[in-house]
Amino acid sequence: MNYQVPPQGNLHHLPPQQVAFHRTELSVILSLYGRFVAAGEWRDYGISCLKEVAVFSVFRRTAENPLYRIEKRPRLRDKQGMYAVVGMDGQIMRRGHDLRTVLRVLERKLIRAVE
Repeated sequence: MNYQVPPQGNLHHLPPQQVAFHRTELSVILSLYGRFVAAGEWRDYGISCLKEVAVFSVFRRTAENPLYRIEKRPRLRDKQGMYAVVGMDGQIMRRGHDLRTVLRVLERKLIRAVE
């Protein structure tokens, strides 16, 4: 088994071990999440930081499958866009380079007619 330790000077050049949401990205997502919680639509969330993707999952109830998944895939940055909103059935609802623009597909569901 050949295990090589990288030189100390090159540690910042190594790719990250996992993908995670940045603080600014989380503030945008949690702002939207808070509005849906206030409307009574969403109740719980989960964050997964994996090797190639970071996922923010939204649940109506804790024991269910997620209603929506907000995914960040840095490898798709130059192609289709790093961010995606995926529905419960696995269908990609929107994909793009700007997180706020991608999340607009969910904001439309928050707007309702007042009777």
